Formats: sequence, structure tokens, C-alpha cells
Amino acid sequence: QDPGFASQALINKKLNDYRKVSPAGAKPDSSPKGSRGLGIRAEFLKQTGTSTPRAPRQDAAVTKDESSSQKTPWGINIMKKNKKSAPRAFGVRLEDCQPAPDNKNVPLIVEACCRVVEDRGLEYMGIYRVPGNNAVVSSLQEQLNKGATEINLQDERWQDLNVISSLLKSFFRKLPEPLFTDDKYNDFIEANRIEDASERMRTLRKLIRDLPGHYYETLKFLVGHLKTIADHSEKNKMEPRNLALVFGPTLVRTSEDNMTDMVTHMPDRYKIVETLIQHSDWFFSDKEDKGEKVSLARW
Repeated sequence: QDPGFASQALINKKLNDYRKVSPAGAKPDSSPKGSRGLGIRAEFLKQTGTSTPRAPRQDAAVTKDESSSQKTPWGINIMKKNKKSAPRAFGVRLEDCQPAPDNKNVPLIVEACCRVVEDRGLEYMGIYRVPGNNAVVSSLQEQLNKGATEINLQDERWQDLNVISSLLKSFFRKLPEPLFTDDKYNDFIEANRIEDASERMRTLRKLIRDLPGHYYETLKFLVGHLKTIADHSEKNKMEPRNLALVFGPTLVRTSEDNMTDMVTHMPDRYKIVETLIQHSDWFFSDKEDKGEKVSLARW
């Protein structure tokens, strides 16, 4: 019944049989150099197919399996706990970005970039038009994507205004859901083509008000920033039209842009952004627009 005992008994019997047929007087070498005797025993076990008792090894295997099965749920739980990583900054939806401390609906990266430009770049000629160093921009993106909960504006990489302006444009370009949202994109294009100027403005305003919370607040924050840049266009040479040429294709787009849209809708994209900058106070005012008059220029 004991496999180990039975195996050992079989080995002893085979060894006795082997000694009986061995030449008379031959004895196993028991000296310290007795590798020959060990070799014979090993060869004999190899030929007979027997081995040392396996019962303990089987028990160990069972114990190991049981141990593994007990640890499995614990391992899964750890994976579930670690699954939620720190918020990224680029290539994720607005609602998944690290929020700014003063406005939970605006991403931290957007607030930081706008703050740097407004602090040091309002009179910087060609701001947002001149691209920054790609390597430095990529380095900052990589750092921010590791889930930084705060940004060190004293880092020398944040001192180059062209890098910061490129970083902001890259953020909006990499959004999986564009700022004007996929489901409303065509509505914005059609609204921009309405003949009557007053109706066109009211339709655009309604579409903006219908954007989801994070998208509306971020658009409001960004357009306010661009309006501040345009207010200093005498020095920085970035009028609303110039800013629209930079931000139009980045902001007003679809997730799966195609060449046809890029060609046929490009003037609409420019004009929508230009109009928002020119009339930002009216578009994002919380006041009712009853009886409100806005000076509208024909496009």
C-alpha cells in the first residue's frame, strides 16, 4: 500500500538477483573512489525503469498546486487594485484628465500652458504660430503621461514659450473625442453656413451650450485665453483670424478625419473659431440673450 516501501523492496530484490549472477568474489567498490559502484546502480535503475520513491514528490506537487490555487484570488485582487493608474494627460478623454485645481472641468495641462503663455508670452511675436522643439515637447508629454498630479513650472523645459504653445496644441490634437464632439461636428459646420448672421450666431451658441460639461468648460477657458492673446495682437501679431488658422483644424474636427472633410470643411473650421474669439463674451455669457443685440459682421 505504501508506494515508497514497495519500490524500495523491488530495488533490493533486483540488486540481490544481480549479485547472484555476478562473478564469484566480485564485490562493489566501497572505497572513496567508488564512483564505479554508483555508476552500476544508476545504470541498473535506468535499465529497469525504477526510481526512488515518488510518493513524497507527489505530495509536494499536490501541496504546491493547493498553494497556487489559494494564492490565485489574492493575485487577481492585487491586479484589480493596481489596474487604475494615475491620470494621463495626452490621448485620453477630457473627463479622464488630471483636473485643474480651480476648475475641475478643465484639464490641468490646459490651465498650466495658458498660464505660462499669459504670464510671459502676450507680447511674444507669432505665439502659437512658431512650433517648439519636437524632442522637448515629446519629453514633456512623456513626463505628464506618467500621471503627474502637479506641474513644476520652474522646470527649464517650461521656459520655452514655443514648446509650451506646441504642447497645448498637441493636447487638443490628441484628444480621442474632439472639443466640438463627434456627434455635433456636422451641426457646427451646417450652423456656420446659415445665411442670416443673427440666426447663425444663435445656432452656434445653442450648440456650444449643449456640449457636455467638460467640453463646454474647457472650450470656454481656451477661447477666453485666445481672446486675451488677440487683445495684444498689436505686439504679438496674432489677431483672431491668425489664431483661427492655427486652432481651427485642431479644435473643429472629427475623431476619424478624412481628406474630403479637410478640404471642404476647412474654411468653416477657421470661421467658427474666429467667430468664437471675436464674440467670446456673448457666446459664454450666463445672461439670457433676450433682447440682446450683438454687432455682427457679414462673413
